[in-house]
Amino acid sequence: MAATARRRRSNSPPVGPRAGARPAAIFGAGGSAGRRRRCPRGFPFSPLELLVFTSRTAVMLLPCVCLRGGCGMALPRLLVRTLHRAAAAAAPAAPDFNSFVPRTNTCGELRSAHVGQKVTLYGWVQYQRQGLFLVLRDFQGLTQVIIPQDEKMPTGDIEVKAETAEILNSCKKLPFEIKDFVKKSEALRMQFRYLDLRSPRLQSALRLRSRLVMSMRQYLCNLHGFVDVETPTLFKRTPGGAKEFLVPSREPGKFYSLPQSPQQFKQLLMVGGLDRYFQVARCYRDEGSRPDRQPEFTQIDIEMSFVDQAGIQRLIEGLLQHSWPEERGSIMTPFPSMTYEEALAEYGTDKPDTRFGMKIVDISDVLRGSDIHFVQNALSHPHGSIRAICISQGVRYLTNKDLESLKESAKSQFNQEIMEIIRRPDGSLKSLLTKFLGEREKSGLIQALKIQEGDVVLLAAGEHKQVCCALGALRLLSANLLEAAGLALRDPTAFHFLWVVDFPLFLPKAENPTELESAHHPFTAPHPSDASLLYSDPTKVRSQHYDLVLNGNEVGGGSIRIHSAEQQRFVLEKVLKEDSEVLSHLIEALELGAPPHGGIALGLDRLISLIVDAPSIRDVIAFPKSFRGRDLMGNAPDYVTPEELEPYHIQVSWPLEEKEAKKN
Repeated sequence: MAATARRRRSNSPPVGPRAGARPAAIFGAGGSAGRRRRCPRGFPFSPLELLVFTSRTAVMLLPCVCLRGGCGMALPRLLVRTLHRAAAAAAPAAPDFNSFVPRTNTCGELRSAHVGQKVTLYGWVQYQRQGLFLVLRDFQGLTQVIIPQDEKMPTGDIEVKAETAEILNSCKKLPFEIKDFVKKSEALRMQFRYLDLRSPRLQSALRLRSRLVMSMRQYLCNLHGFVDVETPTLFKRTPGGAKEFLVPSREPGKFYSLPQSPQQFKQLLMVGGLDRYFQVARCYRDEGSRPDRQPEFTQIDIEMSFVDQAGIQRLIEGLLQHSWPEERGSIMTPFPSMTYEEALAEYGTDKPDTRFGMKIVDISDVLRGSDIHFVQNALSHPHGSIRAICISQGVRYLTNKDLESLKESAKSQFNQEIMEIIRRPDGSLKSLLTKFLGEREKSGLIQALKIQEGDVVLLAAGEHKQVCCALGALRLLSANLLEAAGLALRDPTAFHFLWVVDFPLFLPKAENPTELESAHHPFTAPHPSDASLLYSDPTKVRSQHYDLVLNGNEVGGGSIRIHSAEQQRFVLEKVLKEDSEVLSHLIEALELGAPPHGGIALGLDRLISLIVDAPSIRDVIAFPKSFRGRDLMGNAPDYVTPEELEPYHIQVSWPLEEKEAKKN
């Protein structure tokens, strides 16, 4: 569409085509019922179609400010050319979104400074009305043609005088409107993901992601000498950790494995003397139907030689501070640090959300002298503990139903009984426990938990870790209930980073507590202070592992690695009871002069979702999988024929229902 742009006049009247003007183009069908008409050349259009005419004096188009039935979303892509009369010239944009393509500007760039320039725009019709008025949209914004009614639009001080228009493609009625406020199901969005990508919300998230990754590359490679290395995707199974996807090979009975991380390769790069490695790595984990997880995801993967834990932490703090989006404010470094035991004792989790209080408090000493049976029973065990959280203003914001749901949650998830205590307006305590408590215990509880009038206390007694985990979960559930009831508790614009350190090196296996498994992975080095315990009592060994937590979400994890072949072999064979031959290549490399080394991986998807406050990591991934790991757009995974399986020496024994589905 060729046009002339001029400064916006708020009361400019719309100008229609002169009598006898020839039509330049017809823009798409909008799919609405109504009496159909024909333009002078005979092209049909309905009230929801857009027709552009030209004449010797040119036609001016107005934007639509009154939407009807989603017609704007069902209209085609179009080309707009504008001719400007004024003399001002705009400064060149940076970055240049218009290089290598015919357009001269995006629909979000034009301002009053551009008046007088000749420009070419490409985009979609966002709104149209009466076949004359439209707003043009692309990935960066909107341009109104010609008299905008929306004063807030950044391009609102220019208007476009259209002279010619060219149809680039037609568009049938869309399955949903491309507007953030229009509700559509998750399944529908993922089935038509290429349409969902047009939404401003997804566009903004993906572009922010791109800028952040580019800034990270610049910091690591240009400023600190890291080398970007691509590692293989087809590899072999790694002992421990998450389940891996298998890929058949043409050798009978042999399979590749998709790596859950480039862990072994980045360690081998350090043995190879690369010194500093970095990669935006694709990783794969066959974790089934886990909420807000993806079978394939992206990590910012980092490894360094001759480094300690403090060095890795300083690197990541500098990396995030350098690449942090300006529009999200600044972040302060260094990040605070907390041990695993402290996090568990105070927050009931190894990824605490420190944006709000409600910490877990140990009240064992306060109730030690009481006559309460379950309290005394808990304290009689070696790891017994009495702990509680205080919910500020709980009486005002929580209903009896809410309190019952909290107690039921603790019972069903952790097999943990919960007792509630309420402080009345007169200062007295209301609870089933009060008749067993003396004034000294009551006063001690009020002082230890800082209970105010109208507060609710949730108390648990039992094994230390179970009690802490149960109260930690109730802490988060209570926060959700309080915010749902109108109490502002967690600032969504605040970013609270936290290092969690000194994790246990090994944990008992859930299916067999007498056996041990790696708390993170088998390559993590023991804490220097606990190295001797590795050979005598491995259950007491702390690791040199560290997690980076943001607002209660783990966004990164890493460790200093074992660089001694002897120690690595001992961990695999004697502690974990694994076959070390599976990792013979790595152990052999460690025997050939491996330097001390360590690293970390940042979960890029999770990090971006927190930065943009997205409800799910699927909202910051261009083409995510569904909750069950399916690609609803391409219908993957899909069946293959027996002939396609034959080279891989695989036969499938189909269940009856699968046979029927395959036939259909």
